[in-house]
Amino acid sequence: MDRKAGPYSDFASVDDDPLTDPIMDEEAKKVEIELARHMQKHNIKSENEDGDEGESARLRNKRESTDSGDYQNLSFGPSGHVISSPYELSHYPIEILECKNALQKQISSRLSEASSVPSNKTTISTSRSLIQGINKDRASSSLGHHQQQQQPLIFENSNISGNATFSAAGGGGLQNRRLSLQQPYNKGRLESIREQQAVGTSGAVSPEERIMLSQCSNSIGLSPTSPSGGGRLSAISPSAFAFAMGSDKLDDIDRELCLPQHVEMHSFRDAIDVNYQRMGLTGEELSGVPLEDLRSAARQLVEALRLRSEYMELVGGVFPSTTRNFLIGKYPSNLPKCRRKNTETSASMSYNPPEPPKDHWGLDQPLPIYEQIFDLERHRGTVAVIDKSTKEIFEPLKKFYITREKYLKDFNWLNRICNEGPLKTFCYRRLTFLQTHFQLHVLLNEQLESAEQRSVPHRDFYNIRKVDTHIHAASSMNHKHLLRFIKKRMRTDADEVVQLKNGRPITMREVFEKMGVSPYDLSVDMLDVHADRNTFHRFDKFNAKYNPVGQNDLREIFIKTDNYVNGRYFAQVLKEVFIDVEENKYQNMEPRLSIYGRDKDEWDKLANWAITHDVWSQNVRWMIQIPRLYDVYRSKNLLLNFDEFLSNIFSPLFEVTNDPNTHPELHRFLQHVSGLDSVDDESKHEHVPFTKDCPEPVDYTSDENPSYSYYLFYMYMNLASLNAFRQLRGLNTFALRPHCGEAGHVNHLSVTYLTSESIAHGLLLRKVPVLQYLFYLAQIGMAMSPLSNNHLFLTYHRNPMPDFLMKGLNVSLSTDDPLQFHITKEALMEEYSIAAQVWKLSSSDMCELARNSVLQSGFEDRIKLYWLGPNYREEGVLGNDVARTNVPDIRVSFRHESLVNELCNLFKALSF
Repeated sequence: MDRKAGPYSDFASVDDDPLTDPIMDEEAKKVEIELARHMQKHNIKSENEDGDEGESARLRNKRESTDSGDYQNLSFGPSGHVISSPYELSHYPIEILECKNALQKQISSRLSEASSVPSNKTTISTSRSLIQGINKDRASSSLGHHQQQQQPLIFENSNISGNATFSAAGGGGLQNRRLSLQQPYNKGRLESIREQQAVGTSGAVSPEERIMLSQCSNSIGLSPTSPSGGGRLSAISPSAFAFAMGSDKLDDIDRELCLPQHVEMHSFRDAIDVNYQRMGLTGEELSGVPLEDLRSAARQLVEALRLRSEYMELVGGVFPSTTRNFLIGKYPSNLPKCRRKNTETSASMSYNPPEPPKDHWGLDQPLPIYEQIFDLERHRGTVAVIDKSTKEIFEPLKKFYITREKYLKDFNWLNRICNEGPLKTFCYRRLTFLQTHFQLHVLLNEQLESAEQRSVPHRDFYNIRKVDTHIHAASSMNHKHLLRFIKKRMRTDADEVVQLKNGRPITMREVFEKMGVSPYDLSVDMLDVHADRNTFHRFDKFNAKYNPVGQNDLREIFIKTDNYVNGRYFAQVLKEVFIDVEENKYQNMEPRLSIYGRDKDEWDKLANWAITHDVWSQNVRWMIQIPRLYDVYRSKNLLLNFDEFLSNIFSPLFEVTNDPNTHPELHRFLQHVSGLDSVDDESKHEHVPFTKDCPEPVDYTSDENPSYSYYLFYMYMNLASLNAFRQLRGLNTFALRPHCGEAGHVNHLSVTYLTSESIAHGLLLRKVPVLQYLFYLAQIGMAMSPLSNNHLFLTYHRNPMPDFLMKGLNVSLSTDDPLQFHITKEALMEEYSIAAQVWKLSSSDMCELARNSVLQSGFEDRIKLYWLGPNYREEGVLGNDVARTNVPDIRVSFRHESLVNELCNLFKALSF
């Protein structure tokens, strides 16, 4: 597949195949008999009647020497592709009929010019009479096909604009010629029909003779709607051409038509200055499914995308601008054509963000004072912000309160379409195409991507920004690091009081003496915190690995924030981890700290711990995880109902947003929090499904744990109003990024599709093609942890991460729990290293994963501007700065063009 020069010439050509349509002897004889009868009827004689038979035999011998075999009657569908399914339509597309009718009109208007050709006038005149007669005889047979609804086409210098494939084939070495044409419906796709190559040699066929050739091919048994042709032009007898055009011109026609012709495949092109071997397809919008199924699938998928856009708008989440522009009708008609990158702004910006202020907690800055303070009331599981003057919900915040009736309606509808057979088939076929398309792209352009990376000075995989978007703070160190830290504390703080039991203080020395272990005896094997083969599908045993030496006392002393020593040791070991991250410079992380919902003062204690011990790094942003342990607390009578659980989590956040002086340290701490997470064992059976009959949170007093959907909805509901409130105050907002799809029911993925900005894991998407395709179209982020999954739920070689990457889903690599799953000091690099070796990832693949991790992360925009480039919010090539990300523009362009083409096909199907 050759790469052509020029800004519009990098699409794959479909005319590289030199094969021509084979000719049947029987059909050729029928055409000759028909011509003879017509000549006899009109008393027409040839100038060289005696030589016709000899010339016909000569051309037939020449044709037989070039035939590849017997004629195969192939059925072609509306787009000119071979029908592979009995559900596809067998009639010829209306665009071909439009093309043919327009050609007929153009030829008729120029026939007078053909009669003025100085040579072979008799032949042209005879041919004109022949054409008019045969057209008259065949008018009734083709009338039904030509009376379809027409759309105007544009012709310039005999070039054709439309969306069709026109092929002229004949004997005597006439080569297959195709013109791939642009359909009016997709104005946004690139339109660049090149003029045919001019033939400068003497004896070249004239324009008038080319018109006669086209007229003959359309008139003498060559209708595109011919049933025998099935969508291709039928074969024409060589003697018919010889009679119509004259044998002295036939060799000139052969020479011209045998010249290589350039064909443009009209797909969306992201940037004019990114050249690589592109693959264009015609008829892609049909997708090989029945037409009714295609329409239904398009409607359902577009409606699902609208739901996602609506829910993300309420919570302030990220939704791709390209998909949004399709939903609001701006695209595809106004798709930007052949954009050009602006590298001046990027070149003038530093590659490193400015140094953070020394007072990173803002302790020296006064707390903000707001003029209007609101009343806060609990209402149906959330906090209502009440205007004191009206005693009603503050007007600008009303639209951000979503009812659970609407949520259940949308949730049930989404689950229903995910189980519809035709839609599953459609999505599976599109996902398979995306994966195969990427494999072809790599086959054709892998060397170009590598060359583009090598052309970037200084930058490589090791010095591009990457973020560990899914890591738990309590297990962020490896087991050797934890062992070394415990031994050090035993040497220096052996007599430090670390516990208070039954009113009696206990020192660290006494704790180890009670276990019968000395510091010298400790080893990584004795710690027993690393996952092994016994943890596979045993989440209970995995949780036990958080207890060093199997003792909960050591866990409470060293990896808890709320203990007798106020989390001092946990803060120290975390700061050592942060120092290791800072030394690398290009690695960043978002560790998760826990808020359990047992008490209302948990937030204040956590904020006080972070600020008091200065647990901070410019490479770190915090995530807050909320374990789904309501049933445990309820069984111990720590909570009265589920509403109290929600109040303990969200009421302090509304209070500090309403008036920062009520929780000053929490106000400062929240500036460094990027989002909330929901964690627990998803494989647990759900005894209380979330339906319309499920009690409200204030009435939920059962000892059974609510369902995953119940938890996530009320977390989303509270975050939507909280983010709107904080945005009004000019404060940072939070993203909902829960664990989902690692195990359990696939309906969990439907919940997060509606409510969550991104997820961790997502393994179960491999079983739900509809949701997987929706995750692709909405570009929902997934932080995947193959090493963690390998020990818990899915072996490494079965992990779908490489398939997701090939299909174009927004995936990144993360570590989850280095304490249990990793060995080396740099857990994130260990994750990348193993993935690259096992799945043979290229440098472009790994840099793409790293760039995705930064986009998914909760770091501020002002930081991402330096890491990814000043235009990183732009989708496609314009948003990529290869000098910062080391992701080739070729790869980014391919990803964006694939997404746009999928959306174009989807929205085109709505008009069928």
